[in-house]
Amino acid sequence: MTLARQSSPQSWRPSQLLIPTPAGLFCPPADIHIDPVRPVARALITHGHSDHARAGHGAVLATRETLAIMALRYGEGFTGTRQEAVPGEVTRIGPVDFRFVPAGHVLGSAQIVVESKGLRIVVSGDYKRERDPTCAGFEPVPCDVFITEATFGLPVFRHPPAAAEVAKLLESVRLFPERTHIVGAYSLGKAQRVMALIREAGYERPIHIHGAVATLTEFYEAEGVPLGEIRLVSAGERKALGGEIVICPPSAIQDLWARKFPDPVTAFASGWMRVRARARQKGIELPLIISDHADWDDLQATIRETGAGEIWVTHGEAEALVHWCGTVGLKAKPLHLVGYGDEGEAEPDAAPAEAAPSEAAP
Repeated sequence: MTLARQSSPQSWRPSQLLIPTPAGLFCPPADIHIDPVRPVARALITHGHSDHARAGHGAVLATRETLAIMALRYGEGFTGTRQEAVPGEVTRIGPVDFRFVPAGHVLGSAQIVVESKGLRIVVSGDYKRERDPTCAGFEPVPCDVFITEATFGLPVFRHPPAAAEVAKLLESVRLFPERTHIVGAYSLGKAQRVMALIREAGYERPIHIHGAVATLTEFYEAEGVPLGEIRLVSAGERKALGGEIVICPPSAIQDLWARKFPDPVTAFASGWMRVRARARQKGIELPLIISDHADWDDLQATIRETGAGEIWVTHGEAEALVHWCGTVGLKAKPLHLVGYGDEGEAEPDAAPAEAAPSEAAP
């Protein structure tokens, strides 16, 4: 379904309201950047992943959850001043109205609606369309220009239901009760989503976690996300965890830390696991195609639903998505923004293997 967008006289051209710069997207009329990749005076932040949320800005406007995540990761002094953006409410900066709308990517993630003088541009940030029990779902917004990511913007990327991938994990646990199942999952968002999906599938045993995952998992629980019994792995108990599920940062799978478990089954939860060569290169025995980004079909569906006549692509497989837009009569262009990456491959998720929760903030 396409959301109707009423036309209105526009005194702005899109390139006057938002422009790509080396620091990221910039709104000249409001003198503010969106997800800047270097320190700036004023920033709007879509979500807490480190390739979008960096420390050192003079002032930050973001959702309450994203501000809290940035404080956990970078310390309370991550910005000079901060302001909470309430989803759905308008914040006016100069002649421009800004509104944060759920993006469905991770807890607190938001699209940013930029509107002035009859022109509406939506900056998606990172987003997914599949239901996620740990965060608010994506809400399509009718607009004139839609600025989208394209991390998985190729036809090969069609993600299966995440619940089906978790079922594969739990079936392996049933078939190999003597082996520890070690699941690599990015520390912000993916790890907690996998935990929640495991619980929804009926698994009631404790889930064990690496210290680098602990701080953000505790934050999710404090925000009311039910994850069941979570236990931090200690060095002395690893040999006794046969038959258990352990969740850790992807980097820990190849670490000496992982070799101390009984005959471990290595799994990795990522959209990149659709590419079997990647799984083999990483030594992944049980690839789980679970992504926090829209796949090829959902990228197309979202573009259609916005009703936008012009599409800008920030990062990922931009050329392929731009080509598809041209085939369906949409004006489109890649922005070639530098500094954004996958749903966590750029995340600082490696921590000392035996770190205590208070020391393990990624």
